[in-house]
Amino acid sequence: MTESPSESRLLDHDHPHLVPQIPIEIVSDEEMALLFARSLIPSTVTAFPSSVRSLQYCIALLSKRSLSGCSQPGIEDSGGFNTTTQKKKKKAESFLHRFRNKKGLSATYFADSEWCEKQTKYVLLNGNRVITKAMKTGRERHAKLEEEFVKKFKVVVNSDEDKWALRFLKFFTGINQLYTEGLTRELPLVGFAEGIWMVGVIDEVQMPATETQRNPLLVDTKTREKDKLPSEPQRRNGRFQLMFYKYLWDILEASRFPSDQFFDHFSLNPDCDLSEEIREVVLAKSGYPAKTLDDVVRYYRRSWILLPRAHDQLLFYISLEFWLGKREASYTPEEERWKCYCCEFASTCPAAPAKSVTCSNLPT
Repeated sequence: MTESPSESRLLDHDHPHLVPQIPIEIVSDEEMALLFARSLIPSTVTAFPSSVRSLQYCIALLSKRSLSGCSQPGIEDSGGFNTTTQKKKKKAESFLHRFRNKKGLSATYFADSEWCEKQTKYVLLNGNRVITKAMKTGRERHAKLEEEFVKKFKVVVNSDEDKWALRFLKFFTGINQLYTEGLTRELPLVGFAEGIWMVGVIDEVQMPATETQRNPLLVDTKTREKDKLPSEPQRRNGRFQLMFYKYLWDILEASRFPSDQFFDHFSLNPDCDLSEEIREVVLAKSGYPAKTLDDVVRYYRRSWILLPRAHDQLLFYISLEFWLGKREASYTPEEERWKCYCCEFASTCPAAPAKSVTCSNLPT
């Protein structure tokens, strides 16, 4: 049990002959991390090949390393928030680095910020948004569409490396299905663009069977509560999400995936042995004998060499100023503030109009 400073002083006063005077040196967290890493370097280096280039890299990996040498799933990755770490961070840190740094900016969050940046800000600060009936219906519809072409199976993951390998495996399975059947659904993407890591899951990819058209068609499925066409802001939001996928697809197709930066950013050990179950599934689904996460990432990069660019019918414009903290979140335009009637944060948002109608009675 550790004694408080006041208790320690009482002991010194009452029994000076029992408590020796020990000099104290205050060591910072950074110095402590360096000392700890240095003490483990001999055993760590033998487990890593020459790809471990610096002491800084060792410290980053050791912070999440288990005895097996693989990274353990972190709090942020599991959906929770590390409040202790957040308190130490600077107030000026961007929303991207505060909430999506170890996950990547997703297509869903990007589209949400186009719909209303203020709403996205409130969702990030208050946790996950309330799941509405319409959202549940949409998820159920997506699940049914996926089941038509994709057979799901359960796999146990033991580390972050296993988790990422499984994500890439879903991509391999989808691409093989695209080649053989001309269509796949729920295809995951991971890529690096505009200086940040981006992730997304494309609802559907179609491979045209014509001689003149060989570019894959990216499809985004939207469900509607009402039996009518969506409004222009709703159609525009769907186009933004599709443009996000196309932009990421074309960057990956151009063989631009910085592997070393990927491992460093997500604090992953490229040479960590994947679990036996993961290795067996990767071999069965892709035919690729992967032993480590580095093997899987190499195969991911090679897979894009044979893939053509996505169908070029969308022009892409991306603005990350809000996510990168370069400006404050914007309110939705006045002519589109009917969106506020369905927003869970309308009661605290100064831009929200007086609630004279309900969400179900909106004209859109």
